[in-house]
Amino acid sequence: MRSQKISQGLVMTTAAAAAVLLLSACGPSQPQSQPTSSPAGSGQASTSATPSATTSSPASSAPATSTPSSPAPGTSAPGTSGPGTPGLCKATGLTAATDASGGGAAGSVYMKLNLTNKGSEPCILRGFAGVSLVADAAGAPIGAPATRDASTSVVDVLLAPGQTGTAVLRYTQARNYQGCSPVDAAGYRIYPPEDTESLFIPQPTTACSNADIALLSIGAFQPA
Repeated sequence: MRSQKISQGLVMTTAAAAAVLLLSACGPSQPQSQPTSSPAGSGQASTSATPSATTSSPASSAPATSTPSSPAPGTSAPGTSGPGTPGLCKATGLTAATDASGGGAAGSVYMKLNLTNKGSEPCILRGFAGVSLVADAAGAPIGAPATRDASTSVVDVLLAPGQTGTAVLRYTQARNYQGCSPVDAAGYRIYPPEDTESLFIPQPTTACSNADIALLSIGAFQPA
C-alpha cells in the first residue's frame, strides 16, 4: 500500500511539473500575438499614417511656380507706349506747301504735299491728309474731297522740329470732265491725319462744283 501511494504521488508530481513546463512554454507567445490581432482601423494605426502623408505632399511648392513674373524696372508692358512718345502732328504745329516738281500726265498734275514741323517738339504723321479745293481761306469745300491712293503703305513718319513729311497729291484738270460745272478755287484746304483743324495753301485753280467728280487723290505720308 505504501509503495502504491508513493507511485501515485510521483505520477501527480510528474504531471504537475509537465503542466508547469507547458504553461511556461506557452506564456511568452501571447504578448507577440496581440498587436497582429488589433483592427486595421484602430486609432493607433491611423495616427502613425498621418505624418507620412503630410510630409510627402508636394502642394506646398505650387505657389512658387504659379507666381507671375514682374517686368524689369524701367520697361513697359508689351503693346504700351513708354513715357515721352511723340504725339500725332497737329495743324497748329505745322506749315503746309505744295511742290509741283512731280510733273503731269494725261491731263493730271502730280504734286508733293509737304507738311513741316514748326514746333519745338517731335511729332508723328501717320496716314492720309484730308484735301479739298476751296473758294478762299475760310470758305467751304468745293466739289468732292480727295480720294485715297492706297498704292503707298501707311507708315509712322517721325518729324523732329524743322523736318518734313510728304505725300503725293494729284490734281486732274477740271475741264476734262463733262458736267463738271467749273468754278474758280483759291487753293487747297489741308487736314493733317486724324485732325479736325486745317491749313490753307493759296494756289488758284479750277474746281468742279459737281461733287460726283473727284479731281483730287492723295497718298499716305512718307519721309521727305
